[in-house]
Amino acid sequence: MNLLLEYFIFRWNDLFILSEDMYLNSEDKVKELKQQMKISPEKISIYLENFIRNYTNKLERNGTILGLSGGIDSAVVASLCKRAVGSENTLALIMPEKDSEKEHIRDAVNFARELNIEFELIDISKYIKSFGAYKLFTLNKLPLSKKLKRIFVRKAYDFYEKKTGKPPFLSSISGFEGKEFASYLKKTNAYYRIKHRIRMLLLYMYAELENKLVVGAANKSEYKIGFFVKYGCDDNADIMPLLNLYKTQVRELAVYLNIPFRIIKKPPSPDIIPGITDEIATGVPYEKLDLVLLALEKGWRNSRIAEVLELEEKKIIYVKNLIEKSEHMRKVYVPEIFI
Repeated sequence: MNLLLEYFIFRWNDLFILSEDMYLNSEDKVKELKQQMKISPEKISIYLENFIRNYTNKLERNGTILGLSGGIDSAVVASLCKRAVGSENTLALIMPEKDSEKEHIRDAVNFARELNIEFELIDISKYIKSFGAYKLFTLNKLPLSKKLKRIFVRKAYDFYEKKTGKPPFLSSISGFEGKEFASYLKKTNAYYRIKHRIRMLLLYMYAELENKLVVGAANKSEYKIGFFVKYGCDDNADIMPLLNLYKTQVRELAVYLNIPFRIIKKPPSPDIIPGITDEIATGVPYEKLDLVLLALEKGWRNSRIAEVLELEEKKIIYVKNLIEKSEHMRKVYVPEIFI
């Protein structure tokens, strides 16, 4: 009897999805997804401010510290920290290096001044150089301008995908294909990842010197697909206020918090390799990616998601691969011991 009941429930779920498909066209389904993506920015802001304030007190810290990059996520975190513990108790580290775009440095400095929070501008190039990391990136050995580097990186990115049929980003989290590329790409991984790991070290050094709580700026979209550096400044923190918010929800919160439009509107970028933005790296704009992630979370079929969002089904499979292949970045594996 139990088996029959389980089978009936299983088939009922399938029938419910099918019946839902019959009454909702693709446009309605997109609206449904987008509606579920909507947040109440005011309520979320108050909740996150309390969250930051409570953990600052609970862990007996004198304030908060964060890495301010000039991007939307860290800007939102900086604003929330100021609201939670006050500008006098919020410290931002702005940590550019020689590959950093001047636009991002300028935005980070100007925004810290607008918030009236304390900030330190630290050029981390010397630390990266001391590890010999700049030598790992082939283009650094050539007398190229930053503009030419951007062009070469984009062309190399496209060439790799064309030759292997696999985007470099997916390869970077799951393993490289083709001996002719493996050595170069492994060095490139080591080259850009050390940047975020050095930033993490500096954040914790300052945090311990000033007894401050390290507040991370990772969002749900990046975390789900592995678009971060394991043990880097976008992974290691005491608290992560935005980790349950998709990127598009963070943007909604940013508008409410009056984050400068110049920061909200510019293409998101990790700013660690010339010419690579988030969208180029992941291959899917956040407006689509977030809806795909939400639909997968709700258990929608691949074909259904592809039809509703007007994407090729292979793009949905690609996103699922990113989630699965990056699992190792979100956890530490330990043996099960039974004694």
